[in-house]
Amino acid sequence: MLKLLRIEWMKLKHYRTFWILSALYLISIVGLNFIVFYVQQRIFEEKQSKGLAELVIGNRPYSFPTVWQMTSYVSGFLLFLPGLLMIIFITNEYSFKTHRQNIIDGWSRKEFISVKLVLALIIAFASTLIVIITAMIFGFQLENSFSLDKFEHVGYFFIQALSYGLVSVIIAVVVRRGGLAIGIYFMYAVVLENVLSKVMNHWLNDTGRFLPLQSTDELIPLPVFERMQRQIIGAPNYPVLFVVVTLYLVAYLVFIQRKFLRSDL
Repeated sequence: MLKLLRIEWMKLKHYRTFWILSALYLISIVGLNFIVFYVQQRIFEEKQSKGLAELVIGNRPYSFPTVWQMTSYVSGFLLFLPGLLMIIFITNEYSFKTHRQNIIDGWSRKEFISVKLVLALIIAFASTLIVIITAMIFGFQLENSFSLDKFEHVGYFFIQALSYGLVSVIIAVVVRRGGLAIGIYFMYAVVLENVLSKVMNHWLNDTGRFLPLQSTDELIPLPVFERMQRQIIGAPNYPVLFVVVTLYLVAYLVFIQRKFLRSDL
């Protein structure tokens, strides 16, 4: 596997789009969190708004320990970027026929698709590491004591990142054409599932929270309104969500491998 990963790295390290999207993703995580951090700071610094802010928000979202949850929640909105990177990388293999060349050179089909899945795992780990560093930077800005309470939300973010990554791999393997795959990915991840979730929550007794991507989003509620959310729709049922998310992840892995192994090259 290490040999295969080295070959994948050789493909990526000279690929300008990879570096541009990676840099954009890193800057976006820090930048988006900075915007939210700046806004909440202004709320607390304005004397006329301080009482209202404390009533609605309570503890500052970017102070320890809430910063772990807040940074994970905000960064989750940007997970379409690594998903986009995975789609471009995989569909390029089909466009330039490099997947055929790799197999002609001695790779098995299972090795080829397995290294793509490991790459999705590595990107999820890297995304989580960026979130941890970002959370620590903003948390220490408020000069309060360090705490690992609520750090489990960083783990939830990793699951969320892995889920988005595997969904992008599914779309890439099924569609194969870069532009179409990107369009389908954005339509589903950004638009369709959000609409379906709200409709199902309204008409089918909150079952929309168990849709593939929504189920991972539900693991990280917005801490600012978490108390209000618990009163309106109830607290997330984490054991049930974990079972659902695990089943989805297993289904993704099985589907991706079976699809690639049985499809024509």
